[in-house]
Amino acid sequence: MNLLSLLVLFSCLFVGGFSADKVSRPEFVKIGSIFSFGTIIGKVAKIAMKAAVEDVNSDPTILGGTKLVFSMHDSNYSGFLGIIGGLKYMETNTVAIIGPQASGMAHILSHLANELHIPMLSFTALDPSLASLQYPYFIQTAPNDLFQMTAIADMLSHFGYREVVVVYPDDEQNRGSITALGEKLAERSCRITYKALLSPEALATSEEIMNELVKVSMMESRVIIVSAFAVIGLKIFRAANRLRMMDRGYVWIATAWLSTVLDSTMVSGEVAKSIQGVLTFRPHTPDSERKKAFLARWDELSNSSIRLNPYGLYAYDTVWMIASAVKVFLENGGSISFSNISSLNGLGGGTLSLGSLSRFDGGKQLLSNILLMNTTGLTGRIAFDSDKSMIRPAYDVLNVIGNGYRQIGYWSNYSGLSVVPPEVLYTKPPNRSSSSQQLRGVVWPGGTTVKPRGWVFPHNGRQLRIGVPDRVSYKAFISKDDSTNEIHGYCIDVFLAAINLLPYAVPHEFILFGNKHDNPNYAELVNMIASNELDAVVGDVAIVTDRTKIVDFTQPYIESGLVVVAPVRKLNSSPWAFLRPFTLTMWAVTGAFFLIVGAVIWILEHRINDDFRGPPKKQFITILWFGFSTMFFAHRENTLSTLGRMVLIIWLFVVLIITSSYTASLTSILTVQQLAPSITGIESLIKSHHRIGYQVGSFAENYLNEELSVPKSRLVPLGSPEDYADALKTGRVAAVVDERPYIDLFLSYYCTFQAVGQEFTKSGWGFAFPRDSPLAMDMSTAILTLSENGELQKIHDKWLNTRACWPASAGDVEQLNLKSFWGLFLICGIACLIALLLYFCSIIQKFKQYFRQQPQPSLQSSSRSIRIQRFLSFADEKEGESRSRSKRKQMEALSGRRSGRQLPKSSGSVSNDAGIFPEGQNGNASAYFN
Repeated sequence: MNLLSLLVLFSCLFVGGFSADKVSRPEFVKIGSIFSFGTIIGKVAKIAMKAAVEDVNSDPTILGGTKLVFSMHDSNYSGFLGIIGGLKYMETNTVAIIGPQASGMAHILSHLANELHIPMLSFTALDPSLASLQYPYFIQTAPNDLFQMTAIADMLSHFGYREVVVVYPDDEQNRGSITALGEKLAERSCRITYKALLSPEALATSEEIMNELVKVSMMESRVIIVSAFAVIGLKIFRAANRLRMMDRGYVWIATAWLSTVLDSTMVSGEVAKSIQGVLTFRPHTPDSERKKAFLARWDELSNSSIRLNPYGLYAYDTVWMIASAVKVFLENGGSISFSNISSLNGLGGGTLSLGSLSRFDGGKQLLSNILLMNTTGLTGRIAFDSDKSMIRPAYDVLNVIGNGYRQIGYWSNYSGLSVVPPEVLYTKPPNRSSSSQQLRGVVWPGGTTVKPRGWVFPHNGRQLRIGVPDRVSYKAFISKDDSTNEIHGYCIDVFLAAINLLPYAVPHEFILFGNKHDNPNYAELVNMIASNELDAVVGDVAIVTDRTKIVDFTQPYIESGLVVVAPVRKLNSSPWAFLRPFTLTMWAVTGAFFLIVGAVIWILEHRINDDFRGPPKKQFITILWFGFSTMFFAHRENTLSTLGRMVLIIWLFVVLIITSSYTASLTSILTVQQLAPSITGIESLIKSHHRIGYQVGSFAENYLNEELSVPKSRLVPLGSPEDYADALKTGRVAAVVDERPYIDLFLSYYCTFQAVGQEFTKSGWGFAFPRDSPLAMDMSTAILTLSENGELQKIHDKWLNTRACWPASAGDVEQLNLKSFWGLFLICGIACLIALLLYFCSIIQKFKQYFRQQPQPSLQSSSRSIRIQRFLSFADEKEGESRSRSKRKQMEALSGRRSGRQLPKSSGSVSNDAGIFPEGQNGNASAYFN
């Protein structure tokens, strides 16, 4: 019984609960929209949102019988009316609002949405600040302007433009977008040089626009960005066209408003003419079957009154986003209910009662459902990141041509600029390298395909103010001719030659800086650029770190660096100076080879040449004399053997090289005047604690004091080359530290001083311009051209090609060592070894032949020492004597056989005229070499 009762109770509860759920599901859900429906976007959005609501309501699987009730409020270009419309929706139990169209209204209504928990979704109020945490209930369903500004910055960087002018109405939406643009440009070392502000919304008059554009036309930058609504944007371009600002040389970029106009309307001939060559952006929506089907329906939906643009697709998707979020909300048991806010009771009056405003109880959950959405719509994938921004934002890059446009590429937050659709790039690793950033060719204003330079000199009647140091010394670099008031010199000629290579005129005037008594302070001169007192500095200005922080320098046109100049003293001559050209090892090896070659020639010539025979003492002297006399090619002995002549020819070649090198090195040492500096470099100068001279106005003072920690009490300012010489001669300073070009010029006139050590800084001279000046880059290119075509060297030779006067010290002349000649000695040594090897092979062969011809003794034994003795005796004999003796012995042996005489025996050996043969060898000489 109990079990049956429980079953009945459970069944009743289940049926009752199911019935209650069906009853609690609302019959309809209210959503509203706030737009200026007279605008292009308002017209397209109205049609698209109605179509979306109809599609949702016609599909029972979406809301399960619940209908969307869609209301529209026309703000009619008025922010006030837009705010009033938002308040009306919030007092009529509306669960979500699409809009408003403008960011100014969105900022105000978002505070109400936060309090009333009503999500607001907008695809047109795209101010980046609306994505902040301050507005949790405001959702941007299209990529906000931060990404569009990033795309513009990437494109400007791609084309190499560093300075831009922006023209925009001073309202919240454009103000926030331009702020984001400035930040993105700064990340790419670019900047906004001028902001032409117009009255907000549609209040800007043609006269106001014309006045601002006149100001822009007088400025340097020719890259102009227009961020506005369509009405104001078209007025700007018409005014620019009347001012001839749509001609060659200008670069115009419009934000996405222009693509909206081109997509949805037929532009007139006048409008089309005023926007030729403009670059613009359009939100990228990938192709899909759903998108194609909707495009096919559009003419019927709009009655061909207006063409579709991407914001129509976003409007359609936004309605579906709300419907999908409501579906999930209801399926999870949510109920559409509102609660009164007690703090608002009694407020307001008349037709607007603030007390009637109520909070949507399920607003937080509905907001969460929207942000967690991950689906696909007409615009592609719909999903949000942690910052409430649409994922994978992308734009089409368009170039206005004729009455339409040509797509020249894409931009995506994934891989930047490309000519490949973003959907393809998403399948590959992201690549933001400069080489991967690509766009197709652009037709610029004026119909040219040549990329404009992007800047000109301002048309304000003012010439470029160029500061020039008024030097009182080293006037070859810069000086003023008092008779003609012309400024000339090496630096001026380089500047004028570079200016002449530029493809445009550079009106300029030179302004001297200095007191005509001392050289000017170059740091102060460069600072005048940063303070806007000068537009550039031309002269002998060193490129150093502190200066590069406040100005931009061109490519160096001459190398520079700090060097040390010191007086030199004369060294006492040494009686052994003749030994200096060679190192000790070189002398030893050379002497040894004289002896070796003499000995080798003696061995090769001894048996055949009487000049190399005689008593041992005479032969030893002959070896010494012959070897060393070859040094002067004064040997009187003739060489008869082929091997001897070969060795001698190679050796004489070696001697020729050695003696020539010795003579050259000794001459260099003796003609150097034996000068040596008292200071050997910057290290010894710092350690010496002597006083150091520097040029007035040079950066050398700060470098020595701050970088090398030399006390200022040791530093002596000097104003001219004459001061240098006097201070060095009198000992007022031990050395002078200055830049290489000055020192080269100084030493060409004062030969009693010398640059010692190496340059201890590496830099150069360049022309200084304001930071980010495009003229600095063009001048650098011109200077490189001058260097490549040789013109820079010609200018140098004209002003600085003075006589060379650089006395080198004896220590600078390096001694010749064995490393420089070991190849020659190796060749000579190998020749000697080969000659000796061939000679001994030959002599052994002859020795064998000689003993074969001797009578055969009967003795069979001998010692090794006797064999060697017999060979040496043979080798010592003159070759002719051994041959004649061999013939005589043969004749005597033949005569002895005929007479029957025999040689007497001895107990251990057989004796004959040629020597002693061991017993048992029978006179066979070949036995000695077995």
